[in-house]
Amino acid sequence: MKDAWIARWDERYGKEEFAYGEQPNKYFKKQVKGLTAGKILFPAEGEGRNAIYAAKLGWTVSAFDISMEGKNKAVELAETYKVKIDYQVGELHALHYKPEQFDAIVLIYAHFPAGIKSLYHKTLDKYLRKGGIIIFEAFSKKHIDYISKNEKVGGPKEIEMLFSIDEIKSDFINYDFEELAETVITLNEGQFHNGQGSVIRFVARKR
Repeated sequence: MKDAWIARWDERYGKEEFAYGEQPNKYFKKQVKGLTAGKILFPAEGEGRNAIYAAKLGWTVSAFDISMEGKNKAVELAETYKVKIDYQVGELHALHYKPEQFDAIVLIYAHFPAGIKSLYHKTLDKYLRKGGIIIFEAFSKKHIDYISKNEKVGGPKEIEMLFSIDEIKSDFINYDFEELAETVITLNEGQFHNGQGSVIRFVARKR
């Protein structure tokens, strides 16, 4: 991954304030509530707000990101709440997760560069056991229109990094979708997710 991309996230997460707040994403919080705790993975987890919430619920938590500053903030947050998480820094192919290691994978605004996003999804699929769950929320391709009206809502400005329902179905072909929808929501997450935006949300179980 390009050094400039890593530097961008290190700069964002290097400030004292938590960029997207300390509270978990609302959709994730709602969907994880009914699940039996097991082993869970958070890709592109940033400052750890969702990973720490899962650890508080009793999950065995793994997370990764390209930003060391993100990890530092996540470790700080974990210490505050007296929980433990396994947080690694690096690109997915170098992190050595094992096939069918996880019971759940949570992708919350995990906008990977366009050239690798489908590859990452298909790689993550290998790490989820059969019957495991994916929880997903991220900006849709329609979100470009919302950014043009209000940059404070956040999200990538490159449409190739955003998602369509057809892309999701293609990347997660061996899943039964319990929920899959494109919808407009109002975000209030820290400094960088504020206002109306278009998102895709899904919960899917691996066949």
